Amino acid sequence: MQLSYWEIKNWFTNVDFTIVGSGIVGLHAALALRERFPTAKILVLEKGVLPQGASTKNAGFACFGSLSEIIDDLETHSEDTVVQLIQKRFAGLQLLRKNLGDKALSLKSYGGYELFLKEDELFYEECMQKMPFINELLQPHFKSDVFSNQGNRFQFSGITGQLIFNPFEAQIDTGNMMQALLKKAHQNDILILNSQTVTHHQELNEAVEVATNGITFKTNKLLFTTNGFAAQLTHNQVQPARAQVLITKPIPNLALKGTFHLDRGYYYFRNINDRILLGGGRNLDFEGETTTSHETTDRIQNRLEDVLKNVILPQQSYEIEHRWSGTMGMGTHKNPIVQQLSNHVYCGVRMGGMGVAIGSLIGQEVADLI
Repeated sequence: MQLSYWEIKNWFTNVDFTIVGSGIVGLHAALALRERFPTAKILVLEKGVLPQGASTKNAGFACFGSLSEIIDDLETHSEDTVVQLIQKRFAGLQLLRKNLGDKALSLKSYGGYELFLKEDELFYEECMQKMPFINELLQPHFKSDVFSNQGNRFQFSGITGQLIFNPFEAQIDTGNMMQALLKKAHQNDILILNSQTVTHHQELNEAVEVATNGITFKTNKLLFTTNGFAAQLTHNQVQPARAQVLITKPIPNLALKGTFHLDRGYYYFRNINDRILLGGGRNLDFEGETTTSHETTDRIQNRLEDVLKNVILPQQSYEIEHRWSGTMGMGTHKNPIVQQLSNHVYCGVRMGGMGVAIGSLIGQEVADLI
């Protein structure tokens, strides 16, 4: 691509901060840097037409972990680590609300629910037994019980026991959130260039040389906020995890409202504009879903349709309108990676499937490293 003098001068000369990735983390990092450095030139590079990972492809859950997920996390993480993660996710949600406002997010505080299939009856009983302990663990932060029982008022089929209710969960409109975030970035004189893939970067004495598919330029500081695409950057401490989703056409008189978790959080669904959005299923094929491909697969989509038909809407007719997938950043540990990689290069990655909750805070944290 042959750039003009004007393009080089205005976009690629005297760049103070370059951020790779225009999702939730990247734009919050840019806004945090703008607050600290009012006159700096801040450039955001995005390889997609829209954010390529999960920021515009997620389900819009303002959540911090279902009861079964928290119990599972306690198997591999200490109590302190799990509580700190939950606090961080909740603090991130409050920061997102503060930065953009509930109206821009289309936030709906319907609460969250967890349901268990009949074949998971033993695990349901375990969760019931451990609920008081988890509530006690979280009580100092939330000042009340997080989890309680509710009847099956949505008439789900094939489930065991009662629903587990969390009043602190909500749902947002992901598209509205990203549009508001992009608008705020533009209003703060942050330059965003799409269809720019970073192919190489090299540390220099006083700067970093960045090569993209269109140009090579220098920047004083380089920040990677590419989450699920950060495997090479982090020596495989981050692995991509594809999340497949489907959504129905509008369903007349849809009574279901809230965010819902199933099978340790591997399935999740919600209402949105009289539709059901349902995603998950990567536990059917962990190896196959460790990919940055945005294709969908018959195996997982068929399972999603089975859950929709036989569990969520057993007595209702509906039509599937659309299917898609996004790329999450996972690892053996659920803590995000916020690090200085070299003199002038930084990263904020590995959201662990909680980008909506924690992304704003991680953007702030990676900016604070500078």
